Amino acid sequence: MKLEVKDLYKRFGEVVAARGVSFRVRGGEILVLLGPSGCGKTTVLRIIAGLEYPNRGDVRIDGRSVLHLPPERRNVGLLFQSYALFPHMTVYANVAYGLRFHGVPRGERKRRVRELLELVGLRGCERRKPHQLSHGQKQRVALARALAPEPNVLLLDEPLSALDAALRAELRGELRRILKERGTTSVYVTHDQEEGLSLGDRLAVMREGRIEQEGSPEELYFSPQTPFVASFLGGANLWKGILHHGPEGTRVESEGVWIPVEVVDLPEGEEVFLFFRPEDVEPGEGPLEAVVEEVEFRGDHWEIRGRVGVRSVTFISRERHSPGEKLRLAFRRLPRVLVEPH
Repeated sequence: MKLEVKDLYKRFGEVVAARGVSFRVRGGEILVLLGPSGCGKTTVLRIIAGLEYPNRGDVRIDGRSVLHLPPERRNVGLLFQSYALFPHMTVYANVAYGLRFHGVPRGERKRRVRELLELVGLRGCERRKPHQLSHGQKQRVALARALAPEPNVLLLDEPLSALDAALRAELRGELRRILKERGTTSVYVTHDQEEGLSLGDRLAVMREGRIEQEGSPEELYFSPQTPFVASFLGGANLWKGILHHGPEGTRVESEGVWIPVEVVDLPEGEEVFLFFRPEDVEPGEGPLEAVVEEVEFRGDHWEIRGRVGVRSVTFISRERHSPGEKLRLAFRRLPRVLVEPH
């Protein structure tokens, strides 16, 4: 099932939570709405579910508007941070609960529940109560329950955020596998960049009620269009500077340091941001001289924070360096030029 969100606008008093939000999700695709708290991503999810009504815009599932339909008639599944399991019911009964209201015959209910418990790795747990389960198992039950009615679209609002880091990393891989295996069209909301990059087929980064950039995880990580997207998706070096075109190519001057960059269609003298990831720069013969300030061991490399003049810089090294040490830095790929959107 395809989902289309068109020009959503939603105001709560003086607060505008959604400002012309539009995107499409192809059948079986996972779109991640990624952004900081308060950017409007949960509001968009609630509008799709029918829990909020927009001031403007439309929501279409398989080409048909669902705005006039109440939540229970949209066939949209919901999975939230809180498991919301019925404590007095068994795992089996929790998963089967919604199927009775969809008129699913008893034999088909049994088949679906068994199939889903197998899918989420809980075969043999049918008779357990929620208090007998771990946090990860509870979230798997909640996922199975959300998938049981075979929703046209599944909406997931920070479903892993209450779990510890190790379990969160384990479950996000399982969650993606299950959603892709079922072919479920999904919209996943999170503020966790690593979660978004690993789960989504596509990402839509939101800021102050708007989508700032949409694309594949690789596209947004390596080719962000704005300083906000660059800084929100992982470590980023962002230096203000002035753009110059000349016989030596396109360069940016930042606090007296001249750095070659990719060619851009911007005028001479434009104030820009110079963007490069920590993995884009390494010790070697290059245009930068850095003083090491902090060193963190990351297993197969060291992440080093230092200074180039007054500018802070973070880079990767395969060898250990010590605070106070001076290094020349070379670029593995040319930095990009970014500007703030108007």
